[in-house]
Amino acid sequence: MTRIAPPADFYCPERYCAEESVGYLMKRVMMSVVYQADKRLDAHGLTSAQGGPLLRLRNTGGSTVAELARWLQIDAGAMTRLLDRLEKKGLCKRVRSTEDRRVVQVELTPDGAEAIKEVPAVLSEVMNAHLAGFSKTEWQALNNYLQRMLKTGDAMRDAACPQRQVGTS
Repeated sequence: MTRIAPPADFYCPERYCAEESVGYLMKRVMMSVVYQADKRLDAHGLTSAQGGPLLRLRNTGGSTVAELARWLQIDAGAMTRLLDRLEKKGLCKRVRSTEDRRVVQVELTPDGAEAIKEVPAVLSEVMNAHLAGFSKTEWQALNNYLQRMLKTGDAMRDAACPQRQVGTS
């Protein structure tokens, strides 16, 4: 179990300004990344929301609907709607497990494998553009800082919900 360090005291209620908050800034960066990715992926008939699960399927060889929803951090309804759009485009297919009919496996189709080929290049281009002016050391430090924040957030979530710790993180 990960120990949680005591909270920092960088923010105080009397001087709190959302525009200077790390969370607000991270969200703005993410919105910018998604906007730029969507602009570039449009030429390939995809959105960043569609590219993410397709990349995941390519990298894992397939996944359950529940695993994809957890990885994307979206609810089951949103996952179903996203998969409906991807299936309608012929990019993936859902296959019910023969061992447990409650489990639905998602697989890339050949068209999905073809459609996803350009996504890593597009996402690399978008991320590199957002990191313009950063040194490699600064990029690595930023990555490490964000990983630390995620690890702390996961530990806080797991402490609040201990049943999540067993094989679901």
